Amino acid sequence: MKTATPATARAINDRLALDLLIQRGPLTAPQLRELTGLSRPTVADLVERLSTAGLVESVGEAEETRRGPNARLYQLIAERAHVVGVDLRRTGFTAAVADLTGATVGTATRRFDATETTEITGIPKTPGAVETTRTAAAPANAASANDGARREPDLVASLAEAITQAADGRRPHVVVIGAPGMVHPNSGQSTAAPDMPGWRPDLPGELERVLGVRVLLENEVNLAAVAEHRLGAAAGRADFVLLWLDEGVGGAVVLDGRLRRGASGGAGELGWLEVGGVEFCDTIAPEVRAAIAPEELAERIAKGAFAAVSVLDPGLLVLGGSAGRAAGEPLAALVAARLATKSPITTEVRASTVEGDAVLHGAVLTGLDLTRDEVFGG
Repeated sequence: MKTATPATARAINDRLALDLLIQRGPLTAPQLRELTGLSRPTVADLVERLSTAGLVESVGEAEETRRGPNARLYQLIAERAHVVGVDLRRTGFTAAVADLTGATVGTATRRFDATETTEITGIPKTPGAVETTRTAAAPANAASANDGARREPDLVASLAEAITQAADGRRPHVVVIGAPGMVHPNSGQSTAAPDMPGWRPDLPGELERVLGVRVLLENEVNLAAVAEHRLGAAAGRADFVLLWLDEGVGGAVVLDGRLRRGASGGAGELGWLEVGGVEFCDTIAPEVRAAIAPEELAERIAKGAFAAVSVLDPGLLVLGGSAGRAAGEPLAALVAARLATKSPITTEVRASTVEGDAVLHGAVLTGLDLTRDEVFGG
């Protein structure tokens, strides 16, 4: 067994302290010692090292009777880096900018309609900030009011403009985009063009060129699973399958605490399964869900989910997307009961509990993981 070098030990200790500052907020040196188990000199050294690196700063003193250096509170400099998450749908997109703590500092939304008119809203979350709203003029390639024809929007330009608006002068470290369709885990490219206005195969690379920052593309349901694992119904679970019930039907797989994409990005694509000679996605499409009783919907979901349960034995099935969350625990209970009649494998079924846009949350979380690793090291 190799012994860690002093440099490696310092990097590990620094990352431990930084993660604690993210999780718990400002801490004193004695609190860092207690939480990390490190010695007084080691904590003193790491605080000085992180301060010099521009990662932490002193923000006053703790409310204690004894004053002095040990009472100083240290916090992460949240503005040290920023990430952008994007939820790209067929009807439009939302971009969110977050600082290193994960706090949202700006958002922008653009909707695709017949005239391509766009509403962009920056919503800074910092104290005292003022919310601003701007409705942009239609892009030059939008449909003419005279001919009524709809043209494809310049999606790269739209994304770049919205991200720049939301960032409000901040330079993102990375942009993570969640979009429908399979994304190859090695190339990061979409393996099938999504049915989306203005889509182009080279979108990530072109946006990266325009913005001058790294841009990553990921399947939107995979990102929703990341959010569910960290913030929602699957928190604390190592294994689960997410069934996505939204504009489309899809799925994602997490095993041993890791998102599984498969060899070509198709892991979890439950919608392709045939159930009674019909693709699973067609049996529970939005228009179908609206027309059938909850009991029938639960039966159809159970038939499709049975394959994943039988092969993976995840122990937990999460019903996500707008429809899964809206139906809540009543539908989850119905699905669980029907799964129990089809398989001896015990599978808990829960409705999604992620607040807000799960895809957007997952994109930001993915960007934060990458950025913290690169900025913090260790």
